[in-house]
Amino acid sequence: MMSDNLSLYHITRPSSLEKNAPLLIMFHGYGSDENDLFSFANELPESLFIISVRAPYPMQPFGNAWYAINFDAERGKWSNNEQARESRDLINVFIDEVIDAYPVDKNNITLLGFSQGTILSYAVALTYPEKIKNIIALSGYINQEIIPKSLNSEDYSHLDFYCSHGSSDQVILVEWARQTPMFLESLNIKNVYKEYPVGHGVAPQNFYDFKAWLVQRI
Repeated sequence: MMSDNLSLYHITRPSSLEKNAPLLIMFHGYGSDENDLFSFANELPESLFIISVRAPYPMQPFGNAWYAINFDAERGKWSNNEQARESRDLINVFIDEVIDAYPVDKNNITLLGFSQGTILSYAVALTYPEKIKNIIALSGYINQEIIPKSLNSEDYSHLDFYCSHGSSDQVILVEWARQTPMFLESLNIKNVYKEYPVGHGVAPQNFYDFKAWLVQRI
């Protein structure tokens, strides 16, 4: 099932439940599209209502991005944080639209991101924590430029993160991801952090591990 009458184009896999289904929303990486992570859907619990979203910025010749990544001589590789914040807020609106449009449980929402989609998932969860329950953060990191400056004013104690990274990732260095557990623990946020002997991708064992983690939480 597809829909493009909400803020973000997406595809869905309905739940085996007719109402109050736990919701999983997937956010792909830079230069990809909604079909990428959707390949996980068949292997995940049938009770989940799964939505896979297409990022709002089309790229040439194909693919999409949550925000531009620019390369220039003076600044090297840099992210368009203004676009990233706009995408973060657009996802927040989209979650409200999804709750209205589909038979899902607004108190049982999991975000699953890969790479740039993970960076956005962190930002949404830390900016709008009341919307989210679980976060599966694959091959990403926390960009502190797109989360609130005063984090201590929010209650994050209900959040639960599964974070993983490839130990030989050349796109997003594993050292960036290794800072995440300490950051989350400073906010009293439950988290699991794992590394796998791969590059910028999801190892089969990583999939089975986050699936087992998720099954226990939905």
